Amino acid sequence: MDEKALRGLIAEVKDGKLSRRSFVQQMVALGLTGPMAAQMLTFSGVPASAATQEKISYKPTKRGGGGALRVLWWQGPTLLNPHFAVGTKDQDGSRLFYEPLAGWDQDGNLRPLLAESIPGREDGTLSADGKSVTWKLKKNVKWHDGQPFTADDLVFNWQYSRDPATAAVTSGVYTDITVEKVDSHTVTVKFKEPTPFWAEAFVGAAGMIIPKHLFAEYIGGKSREAPTNLKPVGTGPYMFKDFKPGDMVAGIINPNYHQDNRPYFDAIEMKGGGDAVSAARAVLQTGEFDFGWNMQVEDEILTRLEKGGKGRVVINNAGFIEHIQLNQTDPWTEVDGERASLKTKHPTLGDPAVRQALALLIDKDSVEKHIYGRTGRASANFIYNPERFASKNTKYEFNVDKAIDVLEKAGWKKGADGIREKDGKKLKYLYQTSINQPRQKTQALVKQACQKAGIDIELKSVTASVFFSSDVSNPDTYPHFYSDLQMYNNGPQQPDPAVFLRQFCSWEAATKANKWQGRNITRWQNKEYDEIFKAAQGELDPVKRAAMMIKMNDMVVNNHIVIPVVARPVVSAVSNKLVVELTGWDNNTWDLANWYREA
Repeated sequence: MDEKALRGLIAEVKDGKLSRRSFVQQMVALGLTGPMAAQMLTFSGVPASAATQEKISYKPTKRGGGGALRVLWWQGPTLLNPHFAVGTKDQDGSRLFYEPLAGWDQDGNLRPLLAESIPGREDGTLSADGKSVTWKLKKNVKWHDGQPFTADDLVFNWQYSRDPATAAVTSGVYTDITVEKVDSHTVTVKFKEPTPFWAEAFVGAAGMIIPKHLFAEYIGGKSREAPTNLKPVGTGPYMFKDFKPGDMVAGIINPNYHQDNRPYFDAIEMKGGGDAVSAARAVLQTGEFDFGWNMQVEDEILTRLEKGGKGRVVINNAGFIEHIQLNQTDPWTEVDGERASLKTKHPTLGDPAVRQALALLIDKDSVEKHIYGRTGRASANFIYNPERFASKNTKYEFNVDKAIDVLEKAGWKKGADGIREKDGKKLKYLYQTSINQPRQKTQALVKQACQKAGIDIELKSVTASVFFSSDVSNPDTYPHFYSDLQMYNNGPQQPDPAVFLRQFCSWEAATKANKWQGRNITRWQNKEYDEIFKAAQGELDPVKRAAMMIKMNDMVVNNHIVIPVVARPVVSAVSNKLVVELTGWDNNTWDLANWYREA
């Protein structure tokens, strides 16, 4: 579809001749995601009223009365400050209490939460040059302690996150912007350059807002000392009751919540621990819980459990990818009191031939067929959704003989113990992941293939609550990456891949200095990648920008900095009586205020 035809369709939406839903469906057919289509309409001046998503009808006619909502996160939250949330579990836990200005629904539309409305071109709140966006805040919103929610809170969150001494995970969102208070309930976000994806700061998973009056004394170096890190005071549908890190989060109904007749439930308990299979059983078969997060369970087991009749499996398409990371630093050498320091290089994974051989030894098709089924498909790309960003320049192949040939030609010869070596260095690796049956089965497949090629693999499985912990003193967390290889799943929680691709930028490296809060876990340093990323941030031409995203994907995949394994949708277990709207573009708990139970 050319530009003229595209503008014609947008004009039809403006004139009411074409429904927004039909426009989005046509764009999805062309390879865009719903969110990108929605952003296109907004940037083209389609009034907010024409961009309202029809959502699930909310039936309760009063606040409360629904009893307790019991949800199960088999990796329990370990902290409740969204600016320090290194994993989905911490973000989801924080979202019980904190809210952003807006969230992303299942079709990728922005839905206002703490914002009065979504910015748009028609009222001037979204600038035509892409360099500013103005947010108008809801009035009469109060924090759980009764203090008013105002523009000062947004300005503070910007200052808090961008301060390097705070060491916030969200710093990448706020560092290069300026947030200005217009009045008590209006702020303007200004960008240094034209910014095609403006809905990042204060939006979605990275946009939850904390109260200035409780955190102002703890900005910078004192950030980890704030009592409210573990006892949140937010604006959300539930107020804090109790928290046992890694085990349980409990909340009670917010009687002054800013949405009428919400929430339906009187209390919420988010239980942590256990494993994915037990969580699936507790929702689908026994009905002990209403909702189960992240069903990383073999599809055969899920299908069997669904026959229990208590719940259903809900699958939402997204951009999550189960992948193996190759450490670019040396996790076995300590420099200035830091392992895996940027001052070191990995002794063997620095060889491109070794990385290529490892990629050839991952049997992705078997992982899909025998382990994940409908919940994971083999992928050559790290970025695969939306389709327009899926590179055609990558491919995957499982070929042990070819891997052996690559190693032989690179001079890696088998020693007396059968392990390949060169210049006194052996191909011996520690391969870690979290304890989870599909992951252990994937590890076993990789180990078996590597042994055939003369690569020795030691497997390490870390309790999920530890592996995904935000504890900066725990060496077994994935941001520390004190192993040679590690595997887990992550993906963009906003519908623009640039946010996700930031994790390979040099300045995002997870280090001791930033308390391992940087997004670049592999610690890969590449000037060309950095420059392309910076250029893409200001590129308003969608075709040129897509080409840049594809180039960045190709660099990390074809250089084997990461090895994509399977593309994973969001898989949840939901009670048959629970009414929820889930999305692949935001937190699992993004729409928690609207959850209710049918009679």
